[in-house]
Amino acid sequence: MELTLLGTGAPAGLPRPDCPCAACAAALGTDARAATALLLDGALLLDLTPGAAFAAARAGRSLGGVGQVLLSHPHDGPALEVPAGVPQPGRVPDGRELALLTGHRVRAVALDAPGTGYAVTGPDGQRLLYLPPGGAPAGLERPAEPYDMVLADVVGRPDALAKLRAVGAVGPTTDVVAVHLDHDVPPGPELARRLAAAGARAVPDGTTLVVGVYEDVPDVPRRTLVLGGARSGKSVEAERRLEAFPDVLYVATGGSRNGDTEWAARVASHRERRPGSWRTAETCDLVPLLEEDGPPLLIDCLSLWLTDAMDSAGAWDDAEWADGGERSLRVRVRDLTDAVRATRRTVVAVSNEVGSGIVPATASGRRYRDELGRLNAAFARECEHVVLVVAGQATVLRG
Repeated sequence: MELTLLGTGAPAGLPRPDCPCAACAAALGTDARAATALLLDGALLLDLTPGAAFAAARAGRSLGGVGQVLLSHPHDGPALEVPAGVPQPGRVPDGRELALLTGHRVRAVALDAPGTGYAVTGPDGQRLLYLPPGGAPAGLERPAEPYDMVLADVVGRPDALAKLRAVGAVGPTTDVVAVHLDHDVPPGPELARRLAAAGARAVPDGTTLVVGVYEDVPDVPRRTLVLGGARSGKSVEAERRLEAFPDVLYVATGGSRNGDTEWAARVASHRERRPGSWRTAETCDLVPLLEEDGPPLLIDCLSLWLTDAMDSAGAWDDAEWADGGERSLRVRVRDLTDAVRATRRTVVAVSNEVGSGIVPATASGRRYRDELGRLNAAFARECEHVVLVVAGQATVLRG
């Protein structure tokens, strides 16, 4: 199957009309996007948008051979004008299958939001899934056969991708293309970076793709370290990197700190941000988790893990530190980084970057600062991706 994306933007397009935001101001050239519409093999049009005929012509295609037009979601505003010679658009009831004379089969997929998803099987057997904006499949059965291509609202509904991965409908060779792109993420390098972390990509309007060709599928990094200062947004960045994956294990290294109401409020804030399908483990015993197989790990954070390790090593007492404490800490850090190097799990770890701040006034404070710097450097050496977050903005240091 050959797919031409006549548009890849949100229903209002990008930039949005009369929107003064920074993302819309930067959506120029190939980053400007018309409302999403898909032309399959010149015969099937998924979503009819204003200017579809002109968009097809710009892409070197024609709507003259379209025999079926299907809508995936309610359209606001005035009624759509149907180009001359193009059939009136319709929708397929959930669960029903439509067979076209061209050999394409289209099955309507039920969603958890208004609209309809379409699973299309081409004459050559290649399989594609198209989801409308704001929608995720409902009632998925496990196991599922992987699709060759998925086009979905990856930015707005990353959990849709997680649900598909959970049942096997998205596999390592599935080409995930983000559509319905809006002004939630700055266009350009930042959008590409965020999508790549989820194993997805975006393409400009007018791009023609061959379903089943997966050479351009981004490789999801196995190990990522996210650094940042206090309230920099580093935890949000780490969580965002895994929200498109199912069954994530969130490893909280800070414990509950019984009686500390301020700490409890911090923990509650983090928990409310996380998807409901994620599990939580409160532990500093990270090596066994890294050594066993399982779903992705989000470790938040290495700074508190180091505090626990230094407590155990007696690092705050100069005599204990000199009499074996430092050696004990070095062994524990080496065991951790060795486990990170050997792990088969996807790992995203968070740590504080404290080396650029004020020099601590106490010897123990300086010792902690120095050891955290060493730990961050050692951990980063084992990671494919290292990101520094400042004022909520992620700067890629590696990867």
